[in-house]
Amino acid sequence: MDGEKISRRKPRSDGQRNRQRLLDVAKAAFHAGETDIPLDEVARRAEVGIGTLYRHFASRDALIEAIYRNELDRLAVAAVDLANTHPPVEALRAWMLLFVDYIAAKQVIAPALNALVGGPSALYAASADVIKATIDALVARAVQSGDIRPDLDPLDFLRALVGVSNVAAAPGWEASARRLVDILIAGSRPLSR
Repeated sequence: MDGEKISRRKPRSDGQRNRQRLLDVAKAAFHAGETDIPLDEVARRAEVGIGTLYRHFASRDALIEAIYRNELDRLAVAAVDLANTHPPVEALRAWMLLFVDYIAAKQVIAPALNALVGGPSALYAASADVIKATIDALVARAVQSGDIRPDLDPLDFLRALVGVSNVAAAPGWEASARRLVDILIAGSRPLSR
């Protein structure tokens, strides 16, 4: 190995598709209430072998963690994409709607996350930093454009959305949270003079 340069290969596209399919199948199973779905059943539904599942996820905990991280990554990537393609306040609004989906996904996999060895606290702590940085950047852009009042705490948007998901955790709470996004945006406009 002296002098050899070890390089990481980019994952093959079929490997990436298989990984994403496994994540999607497992998330759908959790969403359907199948929190104890066997890993071989996840592989079967994803139409891959059990060896493929274990190549991507060494354990059930690794799969559960990956589902959560995948949802978090989608939020972070979406923020950048939205900021590049939408006016500031529309990017903020669209991202907040995606955040509602993220909360819903988190609620679906929460029982499995809570069963992780050592619990989910480290995973949640890391995600809080990503989410806070994302909402801060989106709100700063909207404030700079004059679409949002400068006296707002960006976390107030998230607190309101998380709050409605906890208060109205009954089926269909997402519709209420989506309405709340528009109420929050309207209430955050600069005050008329």
